[in-house]
Amino acid sequence: MAASYSRHGVHYAPPSKTLPITMPSKAPALPYPTSRVAMSPPEYSDSSVYSSQGSRHSPRSYSARSSTSHAPSHSDYDVYRESDRDVSEMLSKRMHNAFDPITMDRSLAKQAQDSGKLNSKERELRELQERARARLKTARVNFAQGVEDAREVRRDLDYCKETTQSVKSKAERHHSDAYAKASKSRSRHAS
Repeated sequence: MAASYSRHGVHYAPPSKTLPITMPSKAPALPYPTSRVAMSPPEYSDSSVYSSQGSRHSPRSYSARSSTSHAPSHSDYDVYRESDRDVSEMLSKRMHNAFDPITMDRSLAKQAQDSGKLNSKERELRELQERARARLKTARVNFAQGVEDAREVRRDLDYCKETTQSVKSKAERHHSDAYAKASKSRSRHAS
């Protein structure tokens, strides 16, 4: 195919047919976000640049890095790991400088002692509550028994009073003279 020329005397190569780029299939969406690593666009090899005449020597030549893998290389991964290590070391140094370990150890020891005391007091309180419940139960039983005993005593007193009144009325009826003398002598002694 003949090359076309412009008015200025510079000729251009006709457009060449390029091969389609295979794109990876779209993966289904995950329920949680995934981390993405930024990548540079595919790089062309040195032979794919235009020559001084304007023709492209090899339109299909990509570098092996851009055409074979979409993940970062081992050197990039090492850089990421080193940067993560540097960040963790920096944070640990700052934490070490910010906190005095002796003070933290004393605080932890004091907290452990206070926690032990609190647990022992809580156990003592539970034991006292159990004792109080047992005593209350015993007191309720004793109170119910005392109420029943008081009712029984009241019934006995009422019976004794009725019996005394009955005996008194019988004695007054059957022995009226003796009863009158006894009443006079009793009133004389009382005065």
